[in-house]
Amino acid sequence: MHKEIQKMKEIILVYLDRSGGLEKFVHDCKKYNDSKQSYAVYRFVISINPSDVAELDATLGNYVLHKPMKAAGIFQSVCFIAIKTLSLIEQLQTEAQISILLKPTHLPPLPSYVLSLSAFPFNYTSKRFYMSEGIVIAMGTVTKYTQGARFLCTGETCPFSEGFRYIRVHLPGATESATVRNDFVCSLCSSPLQEDMKFRVLGDKQVVEMIDAKVLNALKGYSDHKSHFRIQTFTVFLRGPSFIGENFKYLLSLTSSSCWRFTATLANIFASQVVPPGTYNTLKLAILLSLVQTCEIENADYLDLLIVTSDTLIIDRLLNYSLCLLPRGIRHPSSSDIFPSVSKDKHGTGSASIQACSALLAQGGICYIGDLSSYKKDKLELLQSVLESRTTTLFIPGKKYGEEADQQMTISIQTNFWSYVDVGSSPKKHTARDSFLIGQMDLSLIPPNLLDVFGLLIYNEFPLCQLSFPVVHHVLQKAINPEAMLYRVSQQFRTQDYEEFILFAKNLHVQLGSEAENLIQGYYLASRRVRRDSLHGSNLSASALKILISLSKAHTKLSLRKKVLEEDALIAILLFESSLTLKHGKSALCIEPNAVFPFDLSDENSLQQRDIYLLQCHHQLLQFIGAYSPGTYVSTNEE
Repeated sequence: MHKEIQKMKEIILVYLDRSGGLEKFVHDCKKYNDSKQSYAVYRFVISINPSDVAELDATLGNYVLHKPMKAAGIFQSVCFIAIKTLSLIEQLQTEAQISILLKPTHLPPLPSYVLSLSAFPFNYTSKRFYMSEGIVIAMGTVTKYTQGARFLCTGETCPFSEGFRYIRVHLPGATESATVRNDFVCSLCSSPLQEDMKFRVLGDKQVVEMIDAKVLNALKGYSDHKSHFRIQTFTVFLRGPSFIGENFKYLLSLTSSSCWRFTATLANIFASQVVPPGTYNTLKLAILLSLVQTCEIENADYLDLLIVTSDTLIIDRLLNYSLCLLPRGIRHPSSSDIFPSVSKDKHGTGSASIQACSALLAQGGICYIGDLSSYKKDKLELLQSVLESRTTTLFIPGKKYGEEADQQMTISIQTNFWSYVDVGSSPKKHTARDSFLIGQMDLSLIPPNLLDVFGLLIYNEFPLCQLSFPVVHHVLQKAINPEAMLYRVSQQFRTQDYEEFILFAKNLHVQLGSEAENLIQGYYLASRRVRRDSLHGSNLSASALKILISLSKAHTKLSLRKKVLEEDALIAILLFESSLTLKHGKSALCIEPNAVFPFDLSDENSLQQRDIYLLQCHHQLLQFIGAYSPGTYVSTNEE
């Protein structure tokens, strides 16, 4: 048996060399080796042609087709020897750290390789590749599962309390509890094993319900066949890796000393293809937060943006660029309706036809509706209604469309909305009152209730045509050479990298921590007491608390964490308070004009200074809550 295994190892090397797989393997190893991040599991996907393998060696071909898990083990051994012999990955310590996924290019076109639950006999014990075709009748949302994990012995003197002796890797057909459990013990000293959470590797999982295509015959309602049959659904687990670029991983490790630095750096360098790094940081952070708060579920945490600007050209370019990072980012054409509408059928039947719209096309994504001040009153009122309820109602009069009774239809709108107000082109100028330090702007053309239902109101950093030199230089350089890469970060963090990052971050499931919840509630209650007048009551809208929670969760996702911390809540509160200051003026909290980015981020020292500033903001916030909402419990960590 040993000679047979050894021969198969030699054949694997020959096959990988001939098929180009060895070159790809070396390239994948180089990416791991160049990365500054430490890994517990090194995952390699190897494409394999069963016919070519069988021609080289029938035994190996049989293993690949009928014993793929054992075949993967042999490939694992070959890959480990190659890495150690050629010094491809310096950090690799044990063979168990290598995870091999064999992906056959095809299977033999024979009946025995087609999985059919309507054909006997069933072979439930077989663990080999099958082809299966059917109709998907239901599918779940994309969730996370553990692909790999590292465990350490809890015995302090045990040699296995460090290193990579105990590695758990998910196997096909295994459950989550089989991969990660709390009852593992050390084989050397019998002490309990504990997972090192820093090295957990996550992947995407989706559960799909399928049914045999023969069900279509059963649904015809009539059949000449006398026989009766029963068709049942079967469950398929789809699993795939989650991708974050190596540069993002390295950036995350570099900024791990602070809960604020990673997102600050992301905002600082984001969209460098459109605007220079370090400009529009508050707006870019808000855009990133809105991007990761997109999903197609009821009662989701939405985050809508309204930007006040006099420089619509650059803002429009920035929003258009950001829109393209999502599969469903829709720019609304002004000539059509934002929401569904009813019209007569164009084919002459006279019946009602419901027209689709930008908001529905952007389901689970972003709908960018352009300049808000260009819309008439009725459109703005409809937008306000939708933002409040996340639904729109269509009335279909029966008499008009040839029906006896009227009909009413309610459609769910599950998308974030982006818009801006052009303060430069309006016939009634939206002028700043005194200065932004005092805070209020005249936005009288936009209904106040509509302003309140937008999650954030953002004022861009450059007031009224006073663009900074880097922005002017960037615009001129791009006009001369539109394809030019003006900054190094544009090459390090490509648009594709951001697409993968947003896709990963938006699918994280985060929980609101108790300390963050207390901080949010304390600020909310204190603000309701401070921001009120005898005539209109509190200036805080009914949706304020929900917006604060959505902002906090978004910052947690953007930070690639799963629990909302006080640090996340603080950023949410500062952004929200800035929005309130723009609409209603300053409160007793009295934050800085650019509360989240008070100064330029140029180096490590500036990030450190920002951390100190945010800690001062946190202390100031606790004092504000203590003074105006004294009954609220808030954690006060003196350190």
